[in-house]
Amino acid sequence: MSVDAFADNSYVGKVLDESGAPLAGAVVKAVKGKDMAVTDVDGVFELPCRTSDALKVTISYIGYNTEEFILRPCDKAAEQILRMVPDMTSLDEVVVTATRTPKSLKDVPVVTRVISADDIKKADATNIQDLLTDELPGLEFSYAMSQETAMNMNGFGGNAILFLVDGERLAGETMDNVDYSRLNLGNVGQIEIVKGASSALYGANAVGGVVNLITRESKEPWTLNVNSRYRSAGNEWRSGGELNFNAGRFNSNTSVQYTTAETIKLTDAFDTKSSIHEIYGGHSLNIKERLTYYVNDNLRFIARGGYFARVSNRSNYDDHYKDYSGGLKSVWDVAGKQNLEVSYSYDQYDKSRYVGGIRTHDHDYSNRQHIVHGLYTRFFGQNVLTVGGDYMHDYLTTYQFAAGEKHTQHSVDLFAQFDYNPLDWLNIIGSLREDYFSASRNNSVTARVAAMAKTAPVTVRASYAGGFRAPTLKEMYMNFDMAGIQMIYGNPDLKPERSHNFSISLERSALVSWDPLRGSYSVNISGYYNYYDSRITTMDYPGDAEREAGAMYCNEDGVKVAGLDVNLRYRLLMGLGASASYNYLHMSGRTIDSQFSNPRPHSATWRLDYDKQICSEYKIYAAISGRYMSKPESRYETDGAYSLWKFTLQQRVWKGINVNFMIENLFDYRPEVYYWNSAPTTGRTYSVGLSLDVDAMFK
Repeated sequence: MSVDAFADNSYVGKVLDESGAPLAGAVVKAVKGKDMAVTDVDGVFELPCRTSDALKVTISYIGYNTEEFILRPCDKAAEQILRMVPDMTSLDEVVVTATRTPKSLKDVPVVTRVISADDIKKADATNIQDLLTDELPGLEFSYAMSQETAMNMNGFGGNAILFLVDGERLAGETMDNVDYSRLNLGNVGQIEIVKGASSALYGANAVGGVVNLITRESKEPWTLNVNSRYRSAGNEWRSGGELNFNAGRFNSNTSVQYTTAETIKLTDAFDTKSSIHEIYGGHSLNIKERLTYYVNDNLRFIARGGYFARVSNRSNYDDHYKDYSGGLKSVWDVAGKQNLEVSYSYDQYDKSRYVGGIRTHDHDYSNRQHIVHGLYTRFFGQNVLTVGGDYMHDYLTTYQFAAGEKHTQHSVDLFAQFDYNPLDWLNIIGSLREDYFSASRNNSVTARVAAMAKTAPVTVRASYAGGFRAPTLKEMYMNFDMAGIQMIYGNPDLKPERSHNFSISLERSALVSWDPLRGSYSVNISGYYNYYDSRITTMDYPGDAEREAGAMYCNEDGVKVAGLDVNLRYRLLMGLGASASYNYLHMSGRTIDSQFSNPRPHSATWRLDYDKQICSEYKIYAAISGRYMSKPESRYETDGAYSLWKFTLQQRVWKGINVNFMIENLFDYRPEVYYWNSAPTTGRTYSVGLSLDVDAMFK
């Protein structure tokens, strides 16, 4: 009779995240016995009651720490609330950039920083530049000539950091940097950042690191988001939308973003101390489409296309930038032990100048890239072999060449990597690659060895990686009169830049189970050393019988870069969270001594936030964040240290309705002099935005 009575009851519970939102798909398992359940859309589960005692269970969910809970006896309560603690290191998150194969972040021996879809949403950034500035110390965007954007990350300029979209390269550059405004975040689900040389997997330009933007994939039948944001600085408006749908074997992702802003006046035109007097306004349009067709469970085809247009309004002319991109990829999984990926991609980036609405053709630029890529992966139990190769045809015509000149280059590479797991706590990866470039007739062999040991209480990662950057067509064939100031000449005899990167990191993450500090924390400390040799830069050229004096691209002696990264995170179950990151950078040798990219030895970012689901219809996220940049190692006294603070308030007020409010430069900082890498702000700035998840309104 007793057994029959308990058989009519069940252990019932609801699994919630740290903010109080239900977790659908969490796996609940009895510690003893075979009973198991999966939570429904409301986070509710039910297990059969086979005893009058309490039941011990484990609950697991991707992105959260697997924990044990005690369920009260069936006759004590109807439904029990169980809250999961997020894994602050996202240990179960799958990443691909560091190894070119899917791998849990906790198992990657190369230090990888992940910016999740939730982080991107909370930042409410317009493009990659805005996001990385808030997230990463040791990284700075500044202005170069003609007010183009230049980047410095851990001592390396933009031409040494490889930016990818779903693993594909980008065409076009300005002042040795890609057009960062192309990289809007409308359909980005995850960003993976690998600092340090990665040429053994990605070849040229991966001298100082890789930043990979990965498109979001939705499993829902359909989702639709429309959004708009107004920012007081420059009366900037950003509006966009994203549509996802799954129909049978088809999955489609479409995103559109349009931005417009007015010119911002920084100082009076007669201010001789400042180098920048205004920030040019303009508008941009970015359209992207990604279509996936699943032939079966093992084979899929992915087609993508994109169009980007930007206009920069100057005082007496307008600069126009356009990009056309497309590609087709096939991914074939063979019996779970082999994977073959083959792809073709095309990218064309054009620039032109208009005066009075008429194209002048005196600043025309076009870079076109065709890339064919193959990647084969074979799994041997816990070990993985990866081999691949690429072919790229690179075409460039530019106003910086002699009149009418056009140049092309072919490059071919082969690479191999073995991921070896001899013990449960030890992982070793070795990579080797060779690249050949036709224009400079250079070949380069690079290697990487990385190891990870999961020891108590810390995880230790150590690596050596080689990097290289082949001379570009511009650097080899340039013949440019720079506004009558001087001539700049290319050099066909340039050698590739090379780097040798050594790094070691210690990581510790753990749960705190006692109240009121119940939650999780993580600590990561990384040290690195780079020796950067044969750096390509311009040097004084005395002139000869054919060419007048000016500057010429040459190889010079190396630069040594050493640094330290410290990252701290803590998340309380009650919804409070705190994070802080610090970077120390030291450079020696002939460092870049110009107004464009002088490194700052100390930088830091921080955030204190509150993220809570108050009730079923209302969720709040509030944060105070900041960024500190020390005085750069520069001969210019106008370059000073500064800190900027920001307040963010995001609220979901009803199904799918999200209201965002932001105050940037909270304490109204204004630089005394506006220089190339000073903060381009005129004081406190306000933003307000509205985002509608239309599909959520029908659920």
